[in-house]
Amino acid sequence: MQDERFAYDRYLVDQLVRPMINLYRVTPLAAGESPAGGPIAYVRQKRMAIKEDIRFFADEQETQELFRIKARSMFDVGGARYDVTDADGRPIGVLEHVFGKSLLRSTWKVTDADGGEVVTAQERSLPMAIARRVVDFVPYGEWLPIPYNFDLIMDGRVIGHMNRKFQLRDRYVLDLSAEHERTVDRRLGIALAIGLDTLQNR
Repeated sequence: MQDERFAYDRYLVDQLVRPMINLYRVTPLAAGESPAGGPIAYVRQKRMAIKEDIRFFADEQETQELFRIKARSMFDVGGARYDVTDADGRPIGVLEHVFGKSLLRSTWKVTDADGGEVVTAQERSLPMAIARRVVDFVPYGEWLPIPYNFDLIMDGRVIGHMNRKFQLRDRYVLDLSAEHERTVDRRLGIALAIGLDTLQNR
């Protein structure tokens, strides 16, 4: 039976302000940006952790774990890989940072539990990607409002987006509404949205 929390095509991912951790809230969206109910997941990433271990919970009190992202190794040599598993450790898929393509434009490959590639996430604008890299060398450049948007590509066609909203906190809209076959596990899509914000140096 499908978990209704992950039966939607569009989600808002927004960052909550907490000391010493990155905390995110995931809310399904109806038409426009209207919430389709309350939050369905809270996400915790410890800062300065030796090995990435990001947990997704059903509630802000973290009493029920839903799934997690865990790095395969401590060091990113070439393309880093992150396993997405359910609370019992069963595989959901893998997020892989494609190192070569990401030198100019950030690119991620997503595979399912069986190892089959399901979608590629690529930074939408090459000029904006280059601009983001340039401001890394500018004092306080991280405060410049440069768009940070991704296209989600399957079999050569765009089936979704991850768009950043212009606000002080990190806020993103994950949109998979063009993926009509629903071959992408929505948990994997949500994990990707979190990973695009937390798992790479910007």
